[in-house]
Amino acid sequence: MKSSSPWIDFNLYLVTDRKQTNGRNLEFVVEEALRGGIRAIQLREKDLSSKELYELAYEMRKLTSRHNARLIINDRIDIALAVDADGVHLGYNSMPIYRARMVLGEKKLIGVSCHNQVQAIIAQEKGADFITFGPIYNTPSKAPYGEPVGIKKLQEATNIIQIPIFALGGIKPCNVAEVMAASPNGIGVVSAVLSAEDPRLAARNLLGLLPSQESDL
Repeated sequence: MKSSSPWIDFNLYLVTDRKQTNGRNLEFVVEEALRGGIRAIQLREKDLSSKELYELAYEMRKLTSRHNARLIINDRIDIALAVDADGVHLGYNSMPIYRARMVLGEKKLIGVSCHNQVQAIIAQEKGADFITFGPIYNTPSKAPYGEPVGIKKLQEATNIIQIPIFALGGIKPCNVAEVMAASPNGIGVVSAVLSAEDPRLAARNLLGLLPSQESDL
């Protein structure tokens, strides 16, 4: 496990996709996940207008605050500032990390999506607080990023990267043990919770497969 910022007090990172909730309201599903123990939500709804995203982020901020959880906004630094989110998650085509840091300040988290070691090293050097690394397994939501990187590449990344790494992509209860054997700080999931019949139970079960959050701090 890598040493963490005091603001990275989670090991299960839920990324939203309202199209994977089986028709249920996203706020309802996220609140159930929070009730199940999840302490970090990344709001990632790229197709919404700025107004729609702000309104959803505002509601998510209320939910996460109520459950003492982190709210990370995908890409949109303006929305993150507007709702006082805990940080942003940047991609390859996002604002440069150093510029995002200048705007956000030192006490906001910056996560970065990485799909290979080079991207991970650059993200670390440029000042990211944590990275998501993947996709580890085949998953429809990550298909545009190419073939899965696999466990071996994850292990190689955790061996050389000093900031926290969250493995992402196709992770389910049946493969959590294999993923965690490569020593990431935690895992990121989408459908494993959002599409579950009981999101609260799904979150609780996943957390039960991970090291206790207290032991990681």
